[in-house]
Amino acid sequence: MSTSLVVWLVVLVALVLVVLALALRIVRQYERGVVLRFGRVVGEREPGLRVLIPVADVMHRVSLRVVTMPIQSQGIITRDNVSVDVSAVAYFRVVDATKSVVAIENVRQAIDQIAQTTLRKVVGQHTLDETLAETDRINGDIRTILDLTTLNWGVEVTLVELKDIQLPESMKRAMAKQAEAEREKRAKIINAEGESLAAEALGQASDVMMAHPLALQLRNLQSLVEIAVDKNSTVVFPAPLMSTIGELGTFLARETAVAANALAAAEASVAKPAPAGQANGHGAPEPRQAVG
Repeated sequence: MSTSLVVWLVVLVALVLVVLALALRIVRQYERGVVLRFGRVVGEREPGLRVLIPVADVMHRVSLRVVTMPIQSQGIITRDNVSVDVSAVAYFRVVDATKSVVAIENVRQAIDQIAQTTLRKVVGQHTLDETLAETDRINGDIRTILDLTTLNWGVEVTLVELKDIQLPESMKRAMAKQAEAEREKRAKIINAEGESLAAEALGQASDVMMAHPLALQLRNLQSLVEIAVDKNSTVVFPAPLMSTIGELGTFLARETAVAANALAAAEASVAKPAPAGQANGHGAPEPRQAVG
């Protein structure tokens, strides 16, 4: 009698434990529990220890945390017929636990598939330059299109970002040449602007030096100071070219005038006749020779 009682007690305890195991559920803080009773939704359960009716109730736990989902690389042809491989990443979270259980079978797989098709559609509507330069606008367009569909599933797409854009090697070389040519153009423009500014500054400096001749001499002295810093054994002193030419011309004209005066004086002394009585040494004129 005591043995059968013990057996019954053990069976009863086991049955109670089984019922408790079927009836008690724990919902975590980041989850919501969607309860279906005989296949019909009867509500959601908040976080904590929850009691269900065994056999009749079935609870699906739904995570409300943000999910990071990579979008695998897609081969896309842009609007200007350039083939690129684009990969992205999407962030979404469940905002309506009941819809995510009832409206769609597998939320993650569905979002993955629609994200791939949306990425291909949006990028295909832009040129290559727009895809590279306007990624923020493309991200916003993809997110907007995804939200229109996923909100019916109780899911909100919080962020979509293009992660990588792979270009063909030929296109990379062409873009490198274009960038190099653009930089050369900018360098030439900057150089030309610098030459123009330098010419303008030199013109202003020459006007100042013409008005103040001593300024040129001060600049020459400054040049000597700068040359002396290098400790050169030979110093080439820069002289003003125009003043040097003028001084040389003045010198040559002066020397020419002196030489001309000396020559004129010599010719005048040769052409002047000797005084009478001084032709010979005795004070008498020399006798003329008879002409035969």
